[in-house]
Amino acid sequence: MADAVIAATALRRVWPLAQKQEVVAVDLVSFEVRAGEVFGLLGPNGAGKTTTIRMLATLTVPTSGSASVCGHDVAREADAVRRSIGYVSVSSGLPTLLTVGETIRTFAALQGDAPSAAVDALARFGLADLGDRAVDALSTGLRQRLRLACATVHDPPAWILDEPTSGLDVMAADELLTAVRAARDRGAAVLFSTHDMGIAEDICDRIAIMHAGRIHAVGTAEALKSLAGVPDLRRAFVAIVRGAG
Repeated sequence: MADAVIAATALRRVWPLAQKQEVVAVDLVSFEVRAGEVFGLLGPNGAGKTTTIRMLATLTVPTSGSASVCGHDVAREADAVRRSIGYVSVSSGLPTLLTVGETIRTFAALQGDAPSAAVDALARFGLADLGDRAVDALSTGLRQRLRLACATVHDPPAWILDEPTSGLDVMAADELLTAVRAARDRGAAVLFSTHDMGIAEDICDRIAIMHAGRIHAVGTAEALKSLAGVPDLRRAFVAIVRGAG
């Protein structure tokens, strides 16, 4: 995995429960995400996608295994990892009392960037004309684009996106995916989790099929369909998971 921007090796997370029981949320997960690639974690809710992503974003400590972003270990070099990523989750918040411009300038300042970085970020996400609008007045799709702009205002080499299209309508999701493709084309490594088969096939260069905390297959959408001997990704997912069980 020497050329990987994001790398996970035998990553595992166990949550303790009462009476000495435990739940294995992520079990020996390994993959890599390269520069200029959108890599998908495809699986249903409860598959372990969010826990995996939170470990890579330094928000959850791995029980065992290792992971790195831009060569920085997520456990030992958390600050360096955070400077290298743009992280957006379904729970990412925004300061609703500020305007769009005030919000992006605040995030740029937190990253130590010049005000011009805020201007560039708004332009990248099609928000340049909305600087004076209150965040609270934005549509759901515009808010998600602003979250992405804030998370990536420092133009990080790694994007870590956890279900970023959740709750978006078709047009808003398409606008967001266009921004993700542009980041990939600029050379960013994008880790993109989703449970939506159509979005995974549309945006991801490679896909990891994840279920019950494990990765069962990795490949392009076409390779996964060929592996399962079926014509669509949904049936490929089901066949691969059932075959692994």
